[in-house]
Amino acid sequence: MTVELLEQKVDEVTAEPRAFQSVEKRKFLLGLLLVLVTIALYSPVARAPFLNYDDALHVTDNPHVRAGLTWKTFVWAFKTGETSDWHPITWMSHALDCEIFGAGPMGPHVINLLLHAANALLLFLLLENATGFLWRSLGVAALFALHPINVESVAWISERKDVLSMFFFLLALGAYGWYVRRPGIGRYLLVTVAYALSLMSKAQTITFPFALLLLDYWPLRRVGPVNSRFFKLVLEKIPWFALSAASALITIKVEADATQSTLPLWAHLANAVVSYGKYLGKTLWPVDLVIVYPHPGLAISAAAVALASFVIVGITIVVVLFRERRPFFVGWFWFLGTLVPMIGLVQISVHAMADRYAYIPLLGIFVIVCWGAAELSATWHVPRPVSVVGVAIVFVALAMGLHRQVSFWGDNLSLWSHTLAVTTANYTAEDQYATALIAVGRVEEAIPHFRRALSIRPDDAMATLNLATYSQMMGNYPAALDGYGRVLQFTKIPYMLLNARINSGYAHYSLGLYDSAKADFEAALQLQPENWSAYRGLGLVAQRAGDIPRATDDYLKSVQLLPSPVGYLLLAQALRNSGQVDASRAAESQAAQMSGDLNDDVATVRQLLSN
Repeated sequence: MTVELLEQKVDEVTAEPRAFQSVEKRKFLLGLLLVLVTIALYSPVARAPFLNYDDALHVTDNPHVRAGLTWKTFVWAFKTGETSDWHPITWMSHALDCEIFGAGPMGPHVINLLLHAANALLLFLLLENATGFLWRSLGVAALFALHPINVESVAWISERKDVLSMFFFLLALGAYGWYVRRPGIGRYLLVTVAYALSLMSKAQTITFPFALLLLDYWPLRRVGPVNSRFFKLVLEKIPWFALSAASALITIKVEADATQSTLPLWAHLANAVVSYGKYLGKTLWPVDLVIVYPHPGLAISAAAVALASFVIVGITIVVVLFRERRPFFVGWFWFLGTLVPMIGLVQISVHAMADRYAYIPLLGIFVIVCWGAAELSATWHVPRPVSVVGVAIVFVALAMGLHRQVSFWGDNLSLWSHTLAVTTANYTAEDQYATALIAVGRVEEAIPHFRRALSIRPDDAMATLNLATYSQMMGNYPAALDGYGRVLQFTKIPYMLLNARINSGYAHYSLGLYDSAKADFEAALQLQPENWSAYRGLGLVAQRAGDIPRATDDYLKSVQLLPSPVGYLLLAQALRNSGQVDASRAAESQAAQMSGDLNDDVATVRQLLSN
């Protein structure tokens, strides 16, 4: 029996009831159901807070983003390499959130969720349009929408880049299908623009031209296994390959300072192979999903590498031998290929793998599952009621797993305590759980976690920075300065260096070492020219030196970047000292409007000025 006849037989078995005979009505109702179920199951994330892992860098402590969607923010978004990423469209989407919703987390969470639901709907419509298989396409989209492994990409505000880049990625795929039906320059440019927007949201989509070659094989059937047209199709995609290359070069440049690994190449290759196997395992059995999976380093298991290699190579051989079964061939190589940029061959971060990296690659596995299940059902003559019950059980189980996984993202303590519970030697989780404890006032409970992180990784910059900050809080300024000095040696990550410089500046200021404090604050401004805390520190140093005009100017810059009662009170005093009484009263009024009770703020100002 040919593949085409088998597919026709499957269609007969899965014929839709009469209520769904209208194709457009059927797609509309199923698409609407898909979106509503996705939103309902993910709705708890709207009440989640900002995550204490990267959300400050992307939103809450980022003055460019908090300023909203201004021309200055637009220019900055295209020029900056902050967070070791170049994703100007994502930056502008965060700024637009602040413009529309203000500083709270609910708005960004809702936008992430709506983008994920839109991606599921687009996936369903595109796949159905390309293949003609309604229920299988719906199955793929539903697996994507409800699989717990995708919770990280949706529930984490900083991962806006995942859902946004895939949105443009899917639009580019849709435009490509439109172009294939009737080639033309306008349609080609539409593909190009959509793909460029996807790259500017997240560079992970650089495999797009390769993915198109797979789609040319199936479902578009523009090329066979061995076909001279293949080279023509490659030439057709040269501009898109050029965009991929440009994006890769930009990414390498901005990530140069963030690369933390000193592991040999064999360790990267071994971890990549094992990670492929783990992604498959977590797709089939989505348990113990966490935000950070510690890298095993040189201690990676040889048995795990051998087993994963056997599985990956074995499946690859099978799909190549049976390449006429096109959905399986394309699905498998889609998974292998689109995961390459994030598989860890070049280690940028500290983890072995990440759920969010599978957001696009797992589409290939979902296609294999849905097409395979449909064909097996037809081959084995499974009664329709049995098939329906089986599918229902799978999706109810996924919905339950999704609900549970979403619950971990309800607050920082829950997320990191879960991560610590299911991983070992996870110094990143120790650090973040400790910072979550500090955020709720449980400082003393946090310190042992920072120390545990340092015992796992002695050059852990975050633990060192936080322990130095704790020493500073306790008045042990020499110990704090020693810690900040080690942070400058341990890392090149800009925000770590920035915090170390600013805190060091205030420690030097407290010790009366004003020249050293000034040097620290100026170094901080070299790292981030618009940092409110550094300007406040420079204002304090200038006021201590009797340079009131300079202090006034620095305080003013500080409150312009981040308005606060303390900032306005410092500005008010400097203005009063320079004889600007009316301006001083106006600054005090601003402070009063921001706080119903200024007693604590007044005490903070007195303490700062008494050093």
